Amino acid sequence: MNIKHLITIILLTISLTITSAATAQVTVKPLFIGESIELASKTMQEIRRINVYLPDGYQQDQSKTYPVIYMPDGGIAEDFLHIAGLMQVSIANGTMRPFILVGIENTVRRRDLTGPSDSELDKKAIPNLGGADLYRHFLTKELIPEIEQRYRTTNERALVGESLAGLFTIETLFHMPEMFQTYIAIDPSLWWNDQALTARFAEKLKTNPQLPKNLYFASSGQRGMEQVIKSFAEMLKLQQPKGLNWNYEHFAKETHATIYHPAALIAFRKLFAPVAPQQ
Repeated sequence: MNIKHLITIILLTISLTITSAATAQVTVKPLFIGESIELASKTMQEIRRINVYLPDGYQQDQSKTYPVIYMPDGGIAEDFLHIAGLMQVSIANGTMRPFILVGIENTVRRRDLTGPSDSELDKKAIPNLGGADLYRHFLTKELIPEIEQRYRTTNERALVGESLAGLFTIETLFHMPEMFQTYIAIDPSLWWNDQALTARFAEKLKTNPQLPKNLYFASSGQRGMEQVIKSFAEMLKLQQPKGLNWNYEHFAKETHATIYHPAALIAFRKLFAPVAPQQ
């Protein structure tokens, strides 16, 4: 055996020893970011998985109660983790009040987040469309009572969604504004049903201009999105609903795939900023 072969064997032995020693000292534990509930829904006739993020301090101070943000597209493989992370850092750096996040994981997404449509293009793209009313009933009658019974919550609730979930958010403001105090719709699919929601909203506000709610909505630079969302903003500007605290922002450099995180950050800072202490 020559010296090169001997050195190679010695180095390989040392490497295997170090690797073996390092491996022997490693302990692997689960990483927890929240809780997961499996809710058997009578309304939906299926099991719905609900993911819940509890802010730091929730377990330590049993006397405190918290407002809640409800979020469709709330699965672990959907938007739950990055919105929960955004909330965690925002609460920690003092730009957002502590909230509980309730993420509703999808089963049949496009069914649940769309209302009826007279558009043949919509019907062709989503044959099982139109389940939004049933989904709202599930939220109102089953999910929200379960969350409020299980966790220490205040009466303050918000709804946040992007794309079709953004459409669902604004439709909920239209159909059942009493469900939430704050509505956040990011790049909402207001093209749905040939923009019928914008026209119907305008008619409703003409006869009932009172809408004491908070609304933030945003558009990306994605082709086809800005104009339909901007039309909704122009409708609100024309109707001037009393009590509605609304804000529209356009993110020209973002796409439909990238807008959620930056827009949610700004929305949370604007709508959920900590209350300044009284002097």
